[in-house]
Amino acid sequence: MATVTFEKAQRWYPGADKPTVPGIDLEIGDGEFMVLVGPSGCGKSTTLRMLAGLEEINAGKIFIGDRDITHLPPKDRDIAMVFQNYALYPHMSVADNMAFALKMAKVPEAERKKRVADAAAILGLTEYLERKPKALSGGQRQRVAMGRAIVRSPQVFCMDEPLSNLDAKMRVQTRTDIAKLQADLGVTTVYVTHDQVEAMTMGDRVAVMNFGELQQVDTPLKLYDKPVNLFVAGFIGSPQMNLLKATSKDGKAQIGGYLVPVDPAASQQLGQHHNITVGVRPEAWRLVSESEGGLPIEVTVVEELGADGFVYGNSDVEGTPSNVIVRVSGRDSVRKGDVIHVTTDPQNVHVFDTDTGERLSD
Repeated sequence: MATVTFEKAQRWYPGADKPTVPGIDLEIGDGEFMVLVGPSGCGKSTTLRMLAGLEEINAGKIFIGDRDITHLPPKDRDIAMVFQNYALYPHMSVADNMAFALKMAKVPEAERKKRVADAAAILGLTEYLERKPKALSGGQRQRVAMGRAIVRSPQVFCMDEPLSNLDAKMRVQTRTDIAKLQADLGVTTVYVTHDQVEAMTMGDRVAVMNFGELQQVDTPLKLYDKPVNLFVAGFIGSPQMNLLKATSKDGKAQIGGYLVPVDPAASQQLGQHHNITVGVRPEAWRLVSESEGGLPIEVTVVEELGADGFVYGNSDVEGTPSNVIVRVSGRDSVRKGDVIHVTTDPQNVHVFDTDTGERLSD
């Protein structure tokens, strides 16, 4: 069993006034693809490096299966690391790069060649085995780095933003390749990224971090549908959720003179929370006529993406942010300078306590 368990694992850098990771509790299942996501400086890479043995743990424990690896050196943890910068030896061929760790471990040559050939076949690198890294594209180099990890047959893969150096098209292709490869191999994987689209499309579960603490750990869809607080609501989703400050009135959310209906579970709690924030996903708005009393939006930018588009605009209703984002059909004729009116349904409205940031709706 290659489960990974963090028990109040803490990392406090010398000279810092507070720990980077105060004490993380996280359990990752055998064969699970777990993504750690959050803004720069949130502690996600530090958490991964604690698991890999590249950062000292000041308190708490880390287990792989039943084995306490807290104070083991990296080479004894049975972990393979894939870095952002590939970390390939430029003077070695692809085959030699992939086999290097096996050679250091004194694996017999015949076994090394077999493992490299098998990994190359999985990754589509067979024809490149004799080339040097400088003759490869960025995506191919990343696959070589993946191959070097695969040949070791580790219990856990640790991946630290491995796609950051790739262009947009290659990033999409490679993240699909990595997700499929992980599913085929069934190796427990901990993957760090600051890109929440990467996190949503790759992870079996996603752990959202901020200031070294876990905000929510759940499946991508549950994170999207039921963020537990304002931070997760604003971080997960592209474009991000519209977050509108409001006050509670008669079981509804009032933004200026505009009343937003909320779901019954949230409306029962509104009396106890005066300052609230309502969240509406861009796709949850729908266009209505002015006579239907929707929220007025003056359009400032229209992003046309073909099948659909995103409208960015300002509202003159007190309490709305400077930008409101609305997803529209690619065939809706909305132009810069237009005033559109939008509304939504109660079940699409997320309600949060503005002071604590906690979710109020079911």
